[in-house]
Amino acid sequence: MRKFIYPYLSLVILILFISCKKENNKENTDDVDNTTTFAKGADISWLLQMEASGYVFYNTDGKAEDCFKILKDHGINSIRLRTFVNPSNNPQSGHCSKEETVAMAKRAKQWGMKVMINFHYSDSWADPGKQNKPKAWEDLDFAALKKKLYDYTYDVIAALKNEGVTPQWVQVGNEIPSGMLYPEGHIDNWPQLVELLNMGYDAIKAASPTSQVILHVDQGNNNERFRWWFDNATKYGAKYDIIGMSYYPYWLEGKPDYTENIDDLAWNLNDMVSRYNKDVMVVEVGGEDHKAQNTYDMLTSVIERVRDVPNERGLGVFYWEPQGARSWSGYALSAWGDDGKPTKALKAFKN
Repeated sequence: MRKFIYPYLSLVILILFISCKKENNKENTDDVDNTTTFAKGADISWLLQMEASGYVFYNTDGKAEDCFKILKDHGINSIRLRTFVNPSNNPQSGHCSKEETVAMAKRAKQWGMKVMINFHYSDSWADPGKQNKPKAWEDLDFAALKKKLYDYTYDVIAALKNEGVTPQWVQVGNEIPSGMLYPEGHIDNWPQLVELLNMGYDAIKAASPTSQVILHVDQGNNNERFRWWFDNATKYGAKYDIIGMSYYPYWLEGKPDYTENIDDLAWNLNDMVSRYNKDVMVVEVGGEDHKAQNTYDMLTSVIERVRDVPNERGLGVFYWEPQGARSWSGYALSAWGDDGKPTKALKAFKN
């Protein structure tokens, strides 16, 4: 009998060994979910400050509720978080430190949401009009600046990983049509800008190999702008995985209605994929809070256009600070009303 039992016993032991080996080699449950679920996202970086100030969020029934739950009930499955280097305590333009970013990312994970991290590489807002260095980096020469960018980026991503959060996406810079970390990273010197971008890319991949790196330019309806920018990024060897766009009709000259340029956005999305062979996302969008129906219609159209990109290469749409009610922030493009409840606009993410 033993000559028949031993082969089977050996087979069982081998199967158990292979199974254990696979389990040990598997990344922790904090690994990125690489499924193709369309991202319906929200940048809610103001949330911790809002809660600390006593702002109360109400669901559509008028019941006080955790903002994360309200967002999830409206179809939001992904959260975007900006991070500043050494921020102030100013409610509207400060906070968003590494520690706050990690705390928010952990909450997002607990709610079953994917996470996008948005590095501004500044102590406060970075956008097309300003890309100020962190004060502590101002006197660094270019070699030291590159190293500081790498170390800082790695440190933030590693801190997230250590707390069980693997970001699905990470932006190197925020709205950088003119570059970042002026003056060294200005588009006046594309080779230097690309060196900085690639230091960010390398740091992200070293800390979290599965995270996807985004380069982000504003005016997503402006194909000429995007072709010029990404042609140069390609020419000088920028490394990235995804092209990120902002789309705000409100901030365009003359404040045109979205119906005047939504087809331009669609064209640009498709052109970026075919021209550069990169996935695309709308990482920021917003409409007027007091025109909830129009904003709902605009969001619905944006989501449709991104979904329509062939081969599922349109990855998602993120609303910028939908919960950032005007009564608290002074911001006119949230999706929250004066009554503390989400407006109809947010329902677009349920579709």
